[in-house]
Amino acid sequence: MSAIDLAVRDSTTMLRRNLLHARRYPSLTLNLLLTPVMLLLLFVFVLGDTMSAGIHGGVPDRSVYLAYIVPGLLLMTIGSTVIGTAVSVATDMNEGIIARFRTMAIHRPSVLIGHVAGSVLQSVASVVLVGAVAVAVGFRSVGAGALDWLAAFGLVALVALAFTWIAVGMGLVSPNAEAAGNTAMPLILLPLLSSAFTPVHSMPGWFQPFAQYQPFTPAIETLRGLLLGGRIGDNGWLAVGWCLGLTLLGYAWSTSAFNRDGR
Repeated sequence: MSAIDLAVRDSTTMLRRNLLHARRYPSLTLNLLLTPVMLLLLFVFVLGDTMSAGIHGGVPDRSVYLAYIVPGLLLMTIGSTVIGTAVSVATDMNEGIIARFRTMAIHRPSVLIGHVAGSVLQSVASVVLVGAVAVAVGFRSVGAGALDWLAAFGLVALVALAFTWIAVGMGLVSPNAEAAGNTAMPLILLPLLSSAFTPVHSMPGWFQPFAQYQPFTPAIETLRGLLLGGRIGDNGWLAVGWCLGLTLLGYAWSTSAFNRDGR
């Protein structure tokens, strides 16, 4: 069996292991999913009229605000889901299973690849579930064709891949699962400081550059344009650039931490 075949086999085995863990212990994923779902319901049904008036010329329209916030909440769901990945990686590192894997004749990177692949699949599934809730409360995609939906799916997968690698690195450098969860918390807080809930131009002037060019805002604006038929502009390139950069950074960080860890 060639080295590539061994790598694929071992990575598939590790992916299956992580998916089995997620199936047997779904409470963490469900708890993390509650955050974007509760925010969706809160902002639409409690704050919807007030918030929509601010972006709709002073005219309250809950459906307008629902369409505005759904793309941001879908990407916020990814940030919530990958926190579970950081916790899972930290747990593996501290329970001794990684030390056991190191003594076995397996493809070493397959341990991380299994976590990353499993997390991306869970993130995409979580986005679909939150999207289904959004549709149930009235969200409708306007003007999006098959290519737009394909591009939107690709963007979601790319964002999930980028932040999963960052979360894996956070899990590897954390001393325990609790610390990993706290370290990864910015991944769910960062969307709150983006254009997910309010336009960037409505924010204080000193804060606008950060909100405009942080990783989530270009991705949210791109997804919003794809789903609602709006203008994307340079946001598409910025989103792809951020995702590729974070993926490379997270991969280098994770592999370096994994190779030098002595636990």
